[in-house]
Amino acid sequence: MSYEYFPGFYDRLMDSELYDEWVQFSTDFIGDKPQDILDVACGTAEFAIRLSFLGHCVTGVDFSKEMVAVAKEKIAAAEIELSILEQDMSKLSIKQTFDVVTCFCDSLNYLETEKALEDTIQAVSAHLKPNGLFLFDVHSVYKIDTGFKDYSYGDSEEEISTIWNSFPGKYPHSVEHELTFFILGEDETYHRVDELHKERTFPIATYKKLLKKYQFTKIEVYADFSQEKPTDTSERIFFVARK
Repeated sequence: MSYEYFPGFYDRLMDSELYDEWVQFSTDFIGDKPQDILDVACGTAEFAIRLSFLGHCVTGVDFSKEMVAVAKEKIAAAEIELSILEQDMSKLSIKQTFDVVTCFCDSLNYLETEKALEDTIQAVSAHLKPNGLFLFDVHSVYKIDTGFKDYSYGDSEEEISTIWNSFPGKYPHSVEHELTFFILGEDETYHRVDELHKERTFPIATYKKLLKKYQFTKIEVYADFSQEKPTDTSERIFFVARK
């Protein structure tokens, strides 16, 4: 999947209020005491920056060098201390353990195989202190199989127009997002850019199985930014796992 152009306007495509909801959900479990937090798949660091403003000591990692570059620019502009590393989340290698690890914005859904998911959960466990907390969300099976079925989105602004179409992927409970951007260049003409993003999810039982395998002893599951249990039509599943 390509992130050559996407990071530059990623935040414009995202609903900024979602970050506030992720922060609120996290704070409900982390509490107010400053923590050492690792934000996995941090993207442009929008969520990590919010955590830093709350007094937490945050380290962010992302696989995309383009995302990391944008994140560093934003951190410099915010004038805060926040480390950003370019790493594959399934192969984390940081000389530190953390009180909390977060991984939101359905980032785990970008792992196409159960092996990659297992490697990531193992890596997270290795970077958590005893009694550490792992908070993450994923798309539900319902969202992937039904919500994204025949999904199409379009948006037009002066500098960029977006066309977003989703199709079933080759794996069970997977989807492929075809994104087309028309970007206004310095020559005052629009340039077309195409990107393909693939996501896959698993049943809740699969996530629980892997968490238990790697020393997570207390696992709570919620839905859609609430502390309510998931239903058959919940779209976003939240996990709160204690090591």
